[in-house]
Amino acid sequence: MKIAVAQIACALGDVPANVAKMRDFCARAKDGGAELIVFPEMADTGYSMSVIKSQAQKWSEGAVPALRETARALSLNIISGLSEREGADIYNSQVAIDAHGETVAKYRKAHLFAPGDEDETFRAGADFTTFPLGPWRVGLSICYDLRFPEVYRALAVEQGANVLVVSAAWPFPRVEHLRVLAVARAIENQSYVILSNRTGTDAGVTCCGSSAVIDPAGVLVAAASAEREELITAEFSPEVLKTVRARMAAFAHRRLDLYGR
Repeated sequence: MKIAVAQIACALGDVPANVAKMRDFCARAKDGGAELIVFPEMADTGYSMSVIKSQAQKWSEGAVPALRETARALSLNIISGLSEREGADIYNSQVAIDAHGETVAKYRKAHLFAPGDEDETFRAGADFTTFPLGPWRVGLSICYDLRFPEVYRALAVEQGANVLVVSAAWPFPRVEHLRVLAVARAIENQSYVILSNRTGTDAGVTCCGSSAVIDPAGVLVAAASAEREELITAEFSPEVLKTVRARMAAFAHRRLDLYGR
């Protein structure tokens, strides 16, 4: 399976402009033979708490119907970080849309980044999410989740994920953390990691790009720059996954008698 990762900057608060850019990146991905494209965190609104509070929409409106139409028109699977309004609550969410334009999965960010006032803007999610995509099982996560290895252990071991997706708006001061943590999540869970991070500056915060695809052995198979918009692609191989897991049966060697589930 060929996948594409969109590293984009957003027009802060301009949902139609951001959706149009996402549509263009989807078309480029499809032209390049990709079956799946992944977008960063808050790709519809940009990353500013005040803007998100004013611009977040129900998923019957705004970005989601537009992305569903794009997925259907291009026969392309799409995963994106988006704002989500439900009643009085706002969530920092991810949507997964299949190649028929159907919403097949939704994840609401479980770990809210308190220094960024996320805890004052969003309601935290309460579930982890995986879904099937051909021979793969995809686990969803968002930005700050990457610092919590328990998330990815739950996705990989308890829910059987072998592809771990991270949509992020990760800032420059911690770019090395982003790289190291993404590789660690791939190695320790013997899974592919797809990292789609933002570039550009929102409300004084500059994101560090560096989007990447990492294989189950921790090998960087595709990488983007730190500062510009890009579309990167990679091929996933079931044989690579099978070989890595066969050579080192790390899941079977866990000592649950010592540290529990």
